[in-house]
Amino acid sequence: MPKLEAVKIDLSDAEAQELEQLLRRTSTPQQIALRAKIILRAATGSSNGKIAEELGISIEMSRRWRQRWRELSNREVPAIERLKDEARPGHPATFTMEQITQLYAIACSPPEQYDRPLSHWSARELALVMVEQCIVESISERHVGRLLTEADIKPYQSNYWLNPPPTINSNRKSKISVKSTS
Repeated sequence: MPKLEAVKIDLSDAEAQELEQLLRRTSTPQQIALRAKIILRAATGSSNGKIAEELGISIEMSRRWRQRWRELSNREVPAIERLKDEARPGHPATFTMEQITQLYAIACSPPEQYDRPLSHWSARELALVMVEQCIVESISERHVGRLLTEADIKPYQSNYWLNPPPTINSNRKSKISVKSTS
């Protein structure tokens, strides 16, 4: 069986310098740093097996990132972008940003505006209003709760001031000074 030859990697001085900077930076995510190490070792002519052994990774991982670097180098993509994960397929978003924004608007308005005999919104009531208003076909109260948590909106705290907020005049110091006569 013929031995698979590793894809040859030729780095320009600028690319090598950029990869070295990524490795020295403390803010570089570990997965990006590992991939930079793979490419730098591949540029020195190391085999996939040797790189895998030195870095404690699989040969397939070494081969994958070497191949990916080579493919993206033809498009002149910056080094940091070449080392990032590819977009992964997933389920498309169920609700549009417009629908979510409408949820936030309802949550920030008083329940009486929607003929609800409540003092504060609950996730269940918000879900019911969204369906009644034909904003969405259906939405669970749990999902409403998650959306509100992500946006840090707490409709149950809409009127939480025990005292009115300070006004501009309340922080002023008096211009009249009082001298002590002791």
